[in-house]
Amino acid sequence: MDETVETVDTVGIAVVRDQIHEYIVMNFLYDGGEAALDDDTPLLEQGVVDTTGILEIALFVEDTYGIHVTQDDLVPEKFDTVRTIAAFVVEQIANL
Repeated sequence: MDETVETVDTVGIAVVRDQIHEYIVMNFLYDGGEAALDDDTPLLEQGVVDTTGILEIALFVEDTYGIHVTQDDLVPEKFDTVRTIAAFVVEQIANL
């Protein structure tokens, strides 16, 4: 793989992760609990969001990145953590 492409992909996912992280902190962690949220924190399991919150994150992702999130996409493998959401977004953008 071309090293330049790998670097761009890595930077891209890092930016997406940061944006998703910031959105969740600003919209769901009103008590300043940012320190408790890392890229691998299970959002539902840890009570960061509920199922409605997952839908809000999906809408944010659609609006921000111009991708479509289907009902079938709303599974833990894709929307459980900041890291899995970012990976899903980057994969969907690559398939546009």
